[in-house]
Amino acid sequence: MGDDSGRPAPSAPRSPSTRPLVEPIPGEPAATAAIGDERALLVADYHAGYEAGLRYERGIDVPSRAADRRDLLCGLLERTRPDRLVVCGDLMHSIGDPGGAERGELEVLFESFAAELAITVVKGNHDGRIETWLADDDEIDVSVAVEPGAGVALGDVGVCHGHTWPAPAVLEREVVVLGHEHPCVRLEDEVGGSRVERAWLRGRLDPAPFRDRTEYEDVSWLEREGASPPRVVVLPAFNDLVGGTWINVAGQSFLSPFLPDGLADGEAYLLDGTRLGPYESV
Repeated sequence: MGDDSGRPAPSAPRSPSTRPLVEPIPGEPAATAAIGDERALLVADYHAGYEAGLRYERGIDVPSRAADRRDLLCGLLERTRPDRLVVCGDLMHSIGDPGGAERGELEVLFESFAAELAITVVKGNHDGRIETWLADDDEIDVSVAVEPGAGVALGDVGVCHGHTWPAPAVLEREVVVLGHEHPCVRLEDEVGGSRVERAWLRGRLDPAPFRDRTEYEDVSWLEREGASPPRVVVLPAFNDLVGGTWINVAGQSFLSPFLPDGLADGEAYLLDGTRLGPYESV
């Protein structure tokens, strides 16, 4: 997917570098990022307890894949050796407090993490009161920072969930990373068969939908002539059961309030890194 480094952030200039700032892991729904002196692993839309939610909400009985999700994430942590895990929203699935199978899945997951791993969870629309639960659980030994869904600036990377408008500080970073959308592409073969695959979506932020919002009056690049907007990376859903937005199918509504209008030159990539080109024409 190439180098996702972009313009120097006005409030945090950095020396020139040839390293990618955000780099997808080939074949996996995750990316690594350079955050100051730290190396981070970025994921989104883990949706712990999703199978329990299907039973409760829709009456659909699906065997739990909690162990598979945990093994995949722990394997990525072992492989990439990050200083920090960043969850870009929807770590859990229920809207309120986690309970039952969901809470059990999360407790076992957190117990699997190395004690020295720092964790940042940006709240998604499914994360309810997750900060209260994490603060009250004596079984969790790792350091967890819970940030609002509008996001937070981590070094030169702005992370948010995507279900609400980003915080101004997020837009001042070189790259904006979000989840929520669960981007997918529908692919058809020459005999009419089709399949749906998770995808990455990337491009640059289009300033148009942000300019009329008062909270962004001090975001310098929005009004500066010749300024280059940040790059944007929409992460695929970590949980492969949750479906998502078919970004290349006409009439599909995006979930984020600033997409697709806020995305310029948007291109789609498969998890293995295959470049599909402009997402609308895939």
